[in-house]
Amino acid sequence: MSDKIWSSKKDFQELLLSIVEPLKPYYSEEKARLVLGVTATNYDRKAETMEAFSRPLWGLVPFWAGGGTEAGFEEIYRLGLVAGTDPTGDEFWGGFHAFDQKFVEMAAISYGLILTPGKLWDPLSDREKERLADWLYGINQYELPVCNWILFAVLVNVALMKLGRKYDAGKLEKYLQGVEEFYLGDGWYQDGDSGQKDYYVSFAIHFYCLFYARVMGEEDPERCRIYKERAMLFGKTFIYWFDEDGAALPFGRSLTYRFAQVSFWSACLMAGVYPYPVEVIKGLIVRHMQDWLKKPVFDRDHILTIGYAYPDLVMGERYNGPGSPYWSLKTFAFLMLPDDHIFWSAKPAPMPALEKVKLIPYADMLMSVYDGHNTAYVPGRYSPAGHGQSQAKYGKFAYDTRFGFHVARSCFELHEAAPDSMLAFCINGYTYVRRICEDFTVSEDKVISSWSPYPDIQVETTVIPESWGHRRIHRIVSNVECEAYDCGFGIASDPDDGYEAGTEEGAAWAKNRYASCEVTGEYMDDAGEWLLEPGVVIDADPNTNLLYPKAVIPAVKYRIMEGVTVIETFVRAQWNRLDYWKALTKRI
Repeated sequence: MSDKIWSSKKDFQELLLSIVEPLKPYYSEEKARLVLGVTATNYDRKAETMEAFSRPLWGLVPFWAGGGTEAGFEEIYRLGLVAGTDPTGDEFWGGFHAFDQKFVEMAAISYGLILTPGKLWDPLSDREKERLADWLYGINQYELPVCNWILFAVLVNVALMKLGRKYDAGKLEKYLQGVEEFYLGDGWYQDGDSGQKDYYVSFAIHFYCLFYARVMGEEDPERCRIYKERAMLFGKTFIYWFDEDGAALPFGRSLTYRFAQVSFWSACLMAGVYPYPVEVIKGLIVRHMQDWLKKPVFDRDHILTIGYAYPDLVMGERYNGPGSPYWSLKTFAFLMLPDDHIFWSAKPAPMPALEKVKLIPYADMLMSVYDGHNTAYVPGRYSPAGHGQSQAKYGKFAYDTRFGFHVARSCFELHEAAPDSMLAFCINGYTYVRRICEDFTVSEDKVISSWSPYPDIQVETTVIPESWGHRRIHRIVSNVECEAYDCGFGIASDPDDGYEAGTEEGAAWAKNRYASCEVTGEYMDDAGEWLLEPGVVIDADPNTNLLYPKAVIPAVKYRIMEGVTVIETFVRAQWNRLDYWKALTKRI
């Protein structure tokens, strides 16, 4: 499957079915629950199994809307919707409370009721329809978090309106106005009051707005026009988050949703929006799916796992349940396109020519396009209300499509902290890194941030992209003497891939057949002399790197003195895309 170049509608339909078919044995007796594992979330078990039930609809609904048929799933979802919304039944999903996860999962059900009422609504009895509509209306009785969640209520109310049922017109308009408060410019939103700009801009806010534009063009033409225009603008810079072989930037939260990273482009096709020619969009989608399906993201029963490039609970958020990864099926939105749409006959095209260095001001990001991989340089701005590993997902100096990043297992040992692309201070047995920056500037040639890892230490970091990687200049004002490690990218350390590493004064390096990272550096003492300290190769704990289960981090150690210390570090990174694909093919 992973070597296939999907092109026709039948190809993509078969791909979807190959992903969802293994789910069938795990639906409950009355089909309202899907039990895929035993790991827990911050919401209750009933909501977890309801989430797992709902999320396959992100793929099945466009499959049905585009003419696909699969009698087994049609029956499962007809029965499940009835049982889940019957208060007298054993599999009733239950009532609601503030911040209820079930509000999230209503979006996929509403998607289906709008696009495929013949599958999910028309077969129900009058009483069953009443129960389903009343249960969905429950979202209007609660105030939703000020983030992408408000769009779940938009989808629910649009569905109820189109079905001729009671809906809340006031809430619908309120939440649509709320989206305007998130808008920044150049097509970019922030995810509500968090201030974060991550994949929720693409696979949530833009996705739902483009779906709204597809189904509400007659009722709300001006708003739909605006949503399409913004998507056109957004696509021109969001494309920098993908490298020439289709890999997307691992950055931010909810990375276990994996190939939902490309779902913005699917939503563009759904809404008839083309930031780039159809051939380019198709090429991006095809390469992205090929890249993902070469990775071990399924378990032995072919169930999607929590993790990124492999099963990995260390990187997850508190809201990642066994069924959560099926949000990735949003990518299949293009299956609703008619059989004669140009997408199906288009030949996948390579990426368009991109600028080598690109400022994306409303994303607080400076992108560099290298041979075979893209790097994002960011200041470390994100919400203090994290969901898990936020400092690793937003706070590093650099994120890369091919090197991935590490998450910390603890802050006690350097190898457990695994602080790739960070300046890590070791004080009294603890490791301190940049969390949320206090001030920053992102310009066309550098990223400057001010931050404090520890009460007695203040740092100003300047990151400058170069043709060979990037340069970091840290000005440190400290009231304590300590050690600090300026760390490069993680490098997979599998001996079968030719892994080697080494150190010398002021330098450390690690490489394998397809990737290398070298870190060199020096610092200035009180007399104005530049000094060298030993290089270090940190043997990071297993399963801390998102892309590679075993990885090391080259770094340079510095002595931080009381007063002012100035550090200059050079991170040189190379990627050999051809050798990577050869190595990966051998393991499949």
